[in-house]
Order: sequence, then C-alpha cells, then structure tokens
Amino acid sequence: MDRPRILLIGKIGQVGWELRRTLAPMAQLMCVDFPEIDLCNGDSIRKWVSETGPQVVINAAAYTAVDKAEAELDKAMKINGVAPGVLAEEARKAGALMVHYSTDYVFDGTKTEPYVETDQPNPLGAYGRSKLAGDEAVRAAGGAHLIFRLCWVYGARGQNFMLTMMRLARERETLRVVSDQVGCPTWSRLIAETTTLAVKQAVSADDFGAFSGTYHLASSGTTSWHGFASAIIGLMPAEGRKCVQVEAIPASGYPTPAKRPAYSVLGCDKLERTFGLRLPLWDESLKQVLEYG
Repeated sequence: MDRPRILLIGKIGQVGWELRRTLAPMAQLMCVDFPEIDLCNGDSIRKWVSETGPQVVINAAAYTAVDKAEAELDKAMKINGVAPGVLAEEARKAGALMVHYSTDYVFDGTKTEPYVETDQPNPLGAYGRSKLAGDEAVRAAGGAHLIFRLCWVYGARGQNFMLTMMRLARERETLRVVSDQVGCPTWSRLIAETTTLAVKQAVSADDFGAFSGTYHLASSGTTSWHGFASAIIGLMPAEGRKCVQVEAIPASGYPTPAKRPAYSVLGCDKLERTFGLRLPLWDESLKQVLEYG
C-alpha cells in the first residue's frame, strides 16, 4: 500500500503536533482538531471519517485535565470514553486501522513491578475511568486497532510537567516536588516516531489484524516526579534560572482533586517483541529535548 491516507484527529496536541511531522513523509495526511471536528458529537465524527475515506485513523485528541475531570466527568467521558468507540466503529466500516492512545492512569499504582498489558485496570479517578472506557469501546467496535498506553508525556510544546518546572525554576529559588510517585517520562516526539514506525509495519504487512491489540509505549528507566524535576532543572542553563533547590515531598504534601497512582511504570516488552521497537532511557531523551527542542 503506497502512502496510505491517514486521518489524524488532535493535530495541535503534544503528540498530534509531532505526528504531523513524522507521518508526513509516509502518508497522505489529513489533520483535524476542534472546532472542525467535535468529539462530543457523533455525527461530526462520522462525517469526517466517511468524507475522508482513510486507511488509518489516529486519535491523538483527548480530555487531559486530570484534576478538572473530577468535576467534568460527563465531558471527559464524551471525549475520552464515547468518541473513541464511534471512531473505531467508523474505522471498522471503512476497513481502516484505528490507532488510539491510552494512559498509565488506568492502573491504580499498587504494583511494585512494571505493569504489563494484561494487568487488570483499576483507575483511581475520573480521568482514568474515562480513558479506560475509551479503550474498551475501541476493542468492542471489533475492528483492527492499536491502543498505545502512554506514561508521563512531555515535550517542548503545549502544557506539561517539563515546561511547568522550567517556568517555576525561573521564578522561585526552591521547588517542592512529589517524590513518592514513580513513572516513565516519555517525550512526545518519540511517541510520534514509534507510532509512525508501527503503523508503517502494519500497513506494509497489509494485514492490520495481525498487529491488533494494546501496547505499552513509554521510555526505558524510571524516576519520580522529584527526580524528573531535578533532572530538568539540572540541565537548564544557569542564566535566568533562579531555582537552587528541589525539595522532595510526599504526595500527601501536595493534595490534588484527583488521586494519582503511586507506581506508573509500564513494561514495554510486547511493543519490542511485535514491532522491534524500544524507547531509550528517559534521561537521554530529556537531554535531547532540552538541547534541540
């Protein structure tokens, strides 16, 4: 299949922006975002899929305000839970591959070793519940699909932990950051590049079903939010940086409306077995982001 037609939903998000770059050389790319498409409106979703006739549908759009979701569950559920199912149904009807992104927040964080794809989800908050509902809806649609579970996504654009820490480091001498939540910080560009390579394999094989399933897609290595913040600030140029101390605090010292899993590490062996792809260590990626953007 030469240069497949790919419909990318969520073109201005952290991952979507990077996907536009990585997919462009290998696909006829059609990109859309709100308000052109309304993920709270099933007719809007169906119209875009039917009119573009894609061979691959990639849903990089989501409701990502974890704390706000506690008060806006209905909106979060429409965007994260219902819309992916509608997209997946339309993709199945079109004979297209559905690519969807999930989250480490579908797990409760009680494990002490990396989560694998077959572990039982048990989300702690509204955001995680809405994302889990979306995963289940994509599978229930019965078409070929790739669900990529992500962890601690950050990048040079958008709103994310890295950019927040850099801003605060220019404003404050001391930062207090949670040290008892552990995960895998993952660069949005590597998510996009890995997705592109996986889609390319599925398209080349001309048998989407052979790859269909859920995969964990995260950086190698682990750290805490405190470790991540310390690494970010340590790599910042001294000029303009005010922060001289990153203080470790427990999650109980920084209460939030939504409870987060204490352990968010994703085991990515299945991704490597199936596609031959494994992401580098999180701190190596961080150096690249801060050096090149």
